[in-house]
Amino acid sequence: MKIIALAALATALATPAAHAGVYANVEANSSRTGANYESTTTDIHVGYEGGGEKFGYFIQGGPAIVAVDGADSYQSLSGKVGGNFQATEAFGVYGEISVLTAEDSDDDNSWGTKIGAKYSF
Repeated sequence: MKIIALAALATALATPAAHAGVYANVEANSSRTGANYESTTTDIHVGYEGGGEKFGYFIQGGPAIVAVDGADSYQSLSGKVGGNFQATEAFGVYGEISVLTAEDSDDDNSWGTKIGAKYSF
């Protein structure tokens, strides 16, 4: 988590802020396999976003409530860092790295990545 925070801070300092600010973000992500509900993780984050005309970034984090089917819910910490680059007026790319701390210190944290491209007509 410290590496993610330091990378985001370095990016923030290296990029002139055309728009920047603090925000709150609440997001619930549920998973199912077929008709079987498995879990919902609700992130309650505070974040900071900024960037310029071509590049944007964000960093956010806070508690996460994990509700697993058939088990007691528990609280973890989660965070995300990401950015986007607008290559042309119509085409841009974006990416995100996320982490959710494990319920038990003997378990591994959960990591996720997202990368994509968007073309506007």
